[in-house]
Parts: sequence; C-alpha cells; structure tokens
Amino acid sequence: MESLYLLVPLSIALVFGALWIFFKASDDGQFDDLEGPALRVLQDDDNC
Repeated sequence: MESLYLLVPLSIALVFGALWIFFKASDDGQFDDLEGPALRVLQDDDNC
C-alpha cells in the first residue's frame, strides 16, 4: 500500500512530462510534414 504513495505521483508526473514533450514537438512543427521526409529518402539523388 505504501508503494502507491510513490507510484501514483510518479505516474502522474510521467504523463504530464509526456504531454509536455508532445505539445512542445507539436508547437515546433514536428508533425507538419509527415510525408515529405519519407519521400525524400526514396528519391535517387546522386549529388550527395
């Protein structure tokens, strides 16, 4: 029972940390172009 006093706040902190990271990535534009980088990998570019 005493472990719940540690695990519940840790899990709440983990959820808020994950949400903060998700919204920070969303605000920085990480999810704006999901198809462009995948298609650029497939393009044959010999200049590199």
